[in-house]
Amino acid sequence: MTIRHYLQFRDLTREDYAHLFERMRVIKDRFKRYVAYQPLLDRTLAMVFEKASTRTRVSFEAGMYQMGGSVINLTTGDSQLGRAEPIEDTARVISRMVDLVMIRTYEQARLETFAAHSRVPVINGLTNEYHPCQILADVFTFIEQRGEIEGATVAWVGDSNNMCNTWLQAAETLGFTVHVSTPPGYEVEPARAGLVDASRYREFADPAEACRDADLVTTDVWTSMGFEAENESRKKAFAAWRVTDRLMWSAKPTALFMHCLPAHRGEEVDATVIDGPQSVVWDEAENRLHAQKALMEFLVLGRTHA
Repeated sequence: MTIRHYLQFRDLTREDYAHLFERMRVIKDRFKRYVAYQPLLDRTLAMVFEKASTRTRVSFEAGMYQMGGSVINLTTGDSQLGRAEPIEDTARVISRMVDLVMIRTYEQARLETFAAHSRVPVINGLTNEYHPCQILADVFTFIEQRGEIEGATVAWVGDSNNMCNTWLQAAETLGFTVHVSTPPGYEVEPARAGLVDASRYREFADPAEACRDADLVTTDVWTSMGFEAENESRKKAFAAWRVTDRLMWSAKPTALFMHCLPAHRGEEVDATVIDGPQSVVWDEAENRLHAQKALMEFLVLGRTHA
């Protein structure tokens, strides 16, 4: 079978995603009913962490064990990754010993170099540019709660970071629209986001206008990992880009709120929003498990209907 990697959202087609969302539904249903399902028995996942992680590590590790496989954790501190070995050599060696690799790192180019020299599928667990596994879970959460996402409007409020970039790719792939509102100087960079169809997003100076009649309002921390030195300047720049009750009132009454976590209540989102009735952040977080189980199954076994 041809090796398929998942390095950014556009790596899969709309048809692939339709299959994955159905598999997520089936896999989640089995999980909730305590029905064992172990299609990856005797398979091994290597997880490479160059950035800290909570949800990514727990969801991938638990997911692989639940599907019958095993997991190896690697960090720059306990492997040659943090030393002088070329990443090409590391990829050649690791991929001869495992069936699947998940990498959480900084530059997308580093991930792509690893994948280019890997004999097995490579998954992007997060880079500075993209976070496809998170958006995979987010879209599935929307579908669970509200039905098909095609034709919907998603409002992104805050930094045009890896999450924003991936939402924009998802909009192009799945046929919905993203309204983006960022402070001046933090706007979307189409080339960095890997965009092809500019008609799938609109930019707004006023976050309330971006949220008007939206089906989903979502945000992220103001300072992503790797940008901690900018924390104070970002707090000033983003002060008017907090998701408040007022912003949620601009959206549809049925609008959902999402956040990839961790969240800073009182900064990018008010506690009344993230802990309020429109918030689905805990379902969203749980769905990382089910989304990634379906993704791993797909990359290793192809389109199964077991």
